[in-house]
Amino acid sequence: MEEYRSPIILGSIILYMVICMGVGVWAMRRTQSSRDFFMAGRSLGALVAAVAIFSSGLSGFGFVGGPGLVYTTGLSSLWMAVASSIGYTTGFFLLAKRLRIVASTHDTVSLPDVVAARYDSEIARFLTAIAIILGVMGYLATQILAMGVVLQSILLASGLFLSLITCIAVSTGVLVFYCVTGGIIASVYTDLIQGFLMAVVGVCVVIAANAALDGGLAGASMELWLDDPESIGPFGTGGGITSLCWYFIFGLGFAGQPHVITKMMMSRTVGDARNMLPIAVIGYAFAAMLWLVIGVAMRALVIQGTHPELAAADLAAPEFLQHYVHPVLAGLVFAGLFAAIMSTADGFLNIGSAAVVHDIPTALRG
Repeated sequence: MEEYRSPIILGSIILYMVICMGVGVWAMRRTQSSRDFFMAGRSLGALVAAVAIFSSGLSGFGFVGGPGLVYTTGLSSLWMAVASSIGYTTGFFLLAKRLRIVASTHDTVSLPDVVAARYDSEIARFLTAIAIILGVMGYLATQILAMGVVLQSILLASGLFLSLITCIAVSTGVLVFYCVTGGIIASVYTDLIQGFLMAVVGVCVVIAANAALDGGLAGASMELWLDDPESIGPFGTGGGITSLCWYFIFGLGFAGQPHVITKMMMSRTVGDARNMLPIAVIGYAFAAMLWLVIGVAMRALVIQGTHPELAAADLAAPEFLQHYVHPVLAGLVFAGLFAAIMSTADGFLNIGSAAVVHDIPTALRG
């Protein structure tokens, strides 16, 4: 099986990209207006909307940077998952119902539309659109880089070399294709696939990591304790202040991420919010297990001498999946990596394009 490991993983990624493009073509037939393109016609069921929301929150950081952070700082990263769950709850309680009401009464197709309706100000619309564009440029760049890094790692393991720029171009081409052809409809339905995939592989990786380590995860925890007791402590090597800061970054910041809260306006009814919240939080919790477990497992493997020290902490997830997981599961998890990255990136592309072609021209010309 080992000789087929890399082709299986690469084949899983190719299959996933083909599925994304297929969803884009399918969604194109359902996209008849700007409301469909940017708001999915405000016709999403609670399950689809909830999974799309939590998928958008799990980005390249969660599956690339997250394991690397656990690898270097221990359980400090655990508090990100806690804070993010609080952020979902805060966002739903403060915004979901109000956003959906404004969306239906003013027929909005974007977040700046909502701001303009709430404050009766085109200046507010314009400033919100500019803020979104500036935020999208930086955040989207990290997602595109993460896609390139993961794809390059997979190709290298298969004996193929492509430059990082080429890998970025290929993965971004797939992303742009289904975002342009199907708009937000393609985005949310690929998010649906991505969300279920991430939740399932999160659980599977816990099982795989337990089997790959001497003594399982309990043994890994002991290895980390003997090497550095602070890393396996309640706040990790980052300390209590760092863990508290995650609340302000993820607990409060998460509740205001435009690509997440925009999808709160896409449900069929105002009352769907009460059903969407538990689905989003539970799905996020299952998916977050992946970044926590891989980081701990990879650190333990290095301490045991089973694996050499990583050249960069962000290689924790690719290295673990390439060497210590069954190739079929590794292929699914790598597809999950791309799913997490693309689900966030396509949300940013959607709100960024709305700001450019709808919000700013509306604010300037009416």
